[in-house]
Amino acid sequence: MSFDFFVPCPRGLEAALAAELTEIAARHLDSAPFTAGEQVPGGVHFRGGWAAGMAANLHSRVASRVLLKIAQRPYRTEQDVYALALEQRWEQWFSANETLRVDVTAIKSPLRSLEFATLRVKDAICDRLREVSGARPSIDTGAPDVRVFAFLTATDCTLYLDTSGEPLFKRGWRLDKGAAPLRENLAAGILRLTGWTPGTPLYDPMCGSGTFLAEAAQVALNVAPGVERRFGFEKLKQYDVTAWQALKVAAQDAKRAARASRNADLQIFGSDISGDMLDKARANFERAGFSGLPLKQVDARGMTPPSDTPGILVANPPYGERIEVRGRGPRGELRATGRDERDEGFRRTHADTPDSEFFQSLGDALKQRFTGWHAFILTSDRKLPGQLRLRESAKTPLYNGALECRLFRFDLVAGSVKQKPAS
Repeated sequence: MSFDFFVPCPRGLEAALAAELTEIAARHLDSAPFTAGEQVPGGVHFRGGWAAGMAANLHSRVASRVLLKIAQRPYRTEQDVYALALEQRWEQWFSANETLRVDVTAIKSPLRSLEFATLRVKDAICDRLREVSGARPSIDTGAPDVRVFAFLTATDCTLYLDTSGEPLFKRGWRLDKGAAPLRENLAAGILRLTGWTPGTPLYDPMCGSGTFLAEAAQVALNVAPGVERRFGFEKLKQYDVTAWQALKVAAQDAKRAARASRNADLQIFGSDISGDMLDKARANFERAGFSGLPLKQVDARGMTPPSDTPGILVANPPYGERIEVRGRGPRGELRATGRDERDEGFRRTHADTPDSEFFQSLGDALKQRFTGWHAFILTSDRKLPGQLRLRESAKTPLYNGALECRLFRFDLVAGSVKQKPAS
């Protein structure tokens, strides 16, 4: 039996997600039916069986959720939304013993209150289950067993049953993170946009808690992003337990094989100005199923290529803040302070000098030392190329949550910049 699914993702990554879903079907579904569907802003449609939905949850690195389409039809009022939800056979998916959460999102909906629409969907589901079973499910907005989503356009209401549970960017390995961490699925999508493939050198000079590096290493080691987490479909009545066990066992075997290859040279490198953040990155890598990635503590302005072969440099600089170290010189050299360099001095602070000076020095480092590399930098500041004094070869609009960003690509060709006189 086939179902219609909708897979939301960070805006700007729809094509990357569609390509990934096709790859997942080819690698993990054997002859199971799978039909790639339409790409729409914020997600991708596809059609397939339970195994396809479960495989997408387990293996997609770009998806935010996997939603099972229940019903769709035109509406005009909240009562129309209530009637559509009341007609659905929710009892075939879950019982009144499971806790429930309902979310409603809308684009150009004529309804005055989405809160009231949410209440009407919830009431309809509870009324339906009470009618067929004599009991109503309890509402739990924090950690529900079952999540129902309603999406309203100007004319149509679509009801979805969530098969993911917690959002898919919550892989389960990142317990230590920085102040403004990049979501894992956005990082994975950016890696796809860079064209990076395993074996090509990858370097993040501002790696923080290691999100880009962890996502890349899991790709290289064939570790499924969802191998250590639970999913919403496990609470539903109709999911295929046998098919799920086969998918999960194969993923667990792959992770064990990755742990056994601890000394594999993945050509994935990172550095950060903060020793504390590098400690968090190492702990995250261990939980993600691998360890041993080369990490160095260095100011990004003092970075040097980690490999003789040019590769991909990717970074998400904390724009609007300077990365500064008390007791550290402008190119990353340590000064004698009489203290462990990981003491209180290593932190993100607002520096006395403007951000432009930092980014000019960063641009100099890229031009002088990274000839032949392709650099990709995510930022919400469209003036970044001017700050770096580099001309971008491409820019891709992306959304980090609600924040509109650009992924700038810089192809670093041979050349030089004027050297500043030594002070």
